[in-house]
Amino acid sequence: MSQQSNSEKPWGGRFNAPTDAFVERFTASVQFDQRLASHDIKGSIAHAQMLADVEIITRDDCSKIVDGLTAIQSEISDGNFSWSIALEDVHMNIEHALVERIGDVGKKLHTARSRNDQVATDIRMFLREQIDVIVAGLETLMTELIDLAEREAATVMPGYTHLQTAQPISFGHHMLAWFEMLLRDRERFLDCRKRVNVMPLGAGALAGTSFPIDRSKCAESLGFDLLAENSLDAVSDRDFAIEFSAHGAMLMMHFSRMSEELVLWNSQQFSFIQLGDAFCTGSSMMPQKKNPDVPELVRGKSGRVFGNLMGLMTLMKSQPLAYNKDNQEDKEPLFDTVDTLIDCIKAFGDLIPSLTINATAMREATEKGFATATDLADYLVRSGLPFRDAHAVVGSAVRRAIDKNCDLSDLSIAQYRELYPAMTDEVYKVLDIDQSLNARDHVGGTAPAQVREACARARKRLNTGN
Repeated sequence: MSQQSNSEKPWGGRFNAPTDAFVERFTASVQFDQRLASHDIKGSIAHAQMLADVEIITRDDCSKIVDGLTAIQSEISDGNFSWSIALEDVHMNIEHALVERIGDVGKKLHTARSRNDQVATDIRMFLREQIDVIVAGLETLMTELIDLAEREAATVMPGYTHLQTAQPISFGHHMLAWFEMLLRDRERFLDCRKRVNVMPLGAGALAGTSFPIDRSKCAESLGFDLLAENSLDAVSDRDFAIEFSAHGAMLMMHFSRMSEELVLWNSQQFSFIQLGDAFCTGSSMMPQKKNPDVPELVRGKSGRVFGNLMGLMTLMKSQPLAYNKDNQEDKEPLFDTVDTLIDCIKAFGDLIPSLTINATAMREATEKGFATATDLADYLVRSGLPFRDAHAVVGSAVRRAIDKNCDLSDLSIAQYRELYPAMTDEVYKVLDIDQSLNARDHVGGTAPAQVREACARARKRLNTGN
């Protein structure tokens, strides 16, 4: 690509020598910020219309600018636009094309505006749009989790702490735990969107403009809720991008935990679920393999999103006010985080309906791990034994069952009475898995009836935002 002399650049009047070819390539951002083109054009149209409304430019000039920008947008959408590194960024590429198309009238567009407030506006418009896509995807995924939880409300599985069998729970209850994590993620993104939807346009390079602009008119036209109150902050703030990336990292942490469980449950050692074939691959060497590539890759992609967050924070940590060229580095990690989140949400949204649930394997696993030991301790407490003493009695019973290679329900009543003379045959009802599951019959508990009620509440919370 040929080097452009500084006399052809919009800022070239100050310079005598042309920009070094390497520097031109090194400092250009059009390779990635062209992604902001549609937002840049929308912002420019709103700016031009405002300039005409306050009589800074004529209506005729405004009409020519708007028509030119609309035609350029069509070229970009059709893939017919020629991007130039020599023109540095998306903004100057579009402005240059506008001047070529409509002549000197196009040069009036940048009146009362800087690339500093222009790019800050573009990024915010881009990000609020992507937040809406992310939230919609999360809502679809959460609906699928509720559907699955409702279907599997009475499916028993072992609940774990330290990945050791703890107590019987409902598989549906476990799915609703995932739902709760994602619901909080949605709330964080929606809350973040409020701070994203603040308009910097009108801040100029850093100090505003001497022209009698109407920022409120632009904000209304572009769908912004608020105006940035301080021109210095408006052009240099990237808190909103960091906040979004932090929420994205939290979502990916949740997805990584969910992925880990799917990978474990899909293994032969667990066999709790089967992933659909469309979400797995095979081995080039081992014919029997069915690898859970999608959840593994989602788990792995959490690292790049965490890294993007740290990159953005490091980018901003030492910058003085106001705008600095460093901020050009904000877009690639932000774009990457957006793309990764949207892809991972789609991956899970497509994956969850493909799951085949192996209720038999879950029940068998629950029966092996003394999962009702706590129920037995609670039973002894209700009979009058202090909990610590009850804990000791049950611990001794578990030790005996381990020595005999049997379950607690296989110990005889005589063996139980050796540990606690007042023990009755009711102990065997207490040790029943379904009895244990149904006993947690309170809000937030794992009883199937409670899970179904929780599903109904979850749908309402999802639909109302409460």
